[in-house]
Amino acid sequence: MSVKSATMLKTTYREAVREAIRDAMRRDDRVFLMGEDVGKYGGCYAVSLGLLEEFGPERIRDTPLSEAAFVGAGIGAALGGMRPIVEVMTVNFSLLALDQIVNTAATILHMSGGQFNVPLVIRMATGAGRQLAAQHSHSLEGWYAHIPGIKVLAPATLEDARGMLWAAIEDPDPVLIFEHAMLYGQEGELAEDVAAVDIDKAVIRRAGSDVSLITYGGTFYKTMQAAAELAKDGIEAEVIDLRSLRPLDNGTILDSVRRTHRAVIIDEGWRSGSLAAEVSARITEGAFYELDAPVARVCSAEVPMPYAKHLEEAAIPQLPGIVAAAREVLGTHV
Repeated sequence: MSVKSATMLKTTYREAVREAIRDAMRRDDRVFLMGEDVGKYGGCYAVSLGLLEEFGPERIRDTPLSEAAFVGAGIGAALGGMRPIVEVMTVNFSLLALDQIVNTAATILHMSGGQFNVPLVIRMATGAGRQLAAQHSHSLEGWYAHIPGIKVLAPATLEDARGMLWAAIEDPDPVLIFEHAMLYGQEGELAEDVAAVDIDKAVIRRAGSDVSLITYGGTFYKTMQAAAELAKDGIEAEVIDLRSLRPLDNGTILDSVRRTHRAVIIDEGWRSGSLAAEVSARITEGAFYELDAPVARVCSAEVPMPYAKHLEEAAIPQLPGIVAAAREVLGTHV
């Protein structure tokens, strides 16, 4: 019997993230949250609602609208011994802090000869589906996964939304957590005492023998739906939730492909230079002779994200496209 509590609580992804922040702040006085509208407003996505009243303005800090300034302040706080959680409203706005993240946070340990760690956590919303147009809706986590010196996480489930944060805070190096904005309202049940998550490992969410569907974040539930749709025709798809985009868990990916001999990668990023391209390359390098079909990718259209609802939906991966890609790699073999 598991030593964990059997008590299950009905909650949402948003509440799971909030509880993760609350738990971290109760565990460690060095932890504080800072960002635009995280205090009185309760966060742009209501993640931090109520935390100001509980922990006060010293630990729930509203910042000016300057990503370069408050991400830089977070780096300084981390170097000074604190454990900051910096919230950036959306991934598009993180580009205003790109110099701080890429040229400073990611490089200090290396450039100091291993003398200085930067135990900084940066959380941000990512992804489309809310009709917020091109400056608020892109999935740029694949860009950050290119950068040595940081870890990049993409929690898709309530368990990961709740369990990843403490592991990220304990990490001595910068960790970026990408929370897909369409997941905040996702409902489900969560154990009362969720354990910390291994933030270096992918996980198989659905076992299968015919094709590996590899995904993360906002496309995870669509991929699970696609697997269920394929199962109606006797096709057993294995679904891998990457969870960690840097480092990528090569072992789990390659082991799955060696069993199924076919792979489809579902990624809300653009196809060109995408995370999906990197995963595809690693499969080709590590399991080429195990493949019975070319690796397929389902990605967003190569356009700035449209505002109109029907165009936005057409621009990002959807259930029919995932199912069609899986059927294409299977050909007539199943």
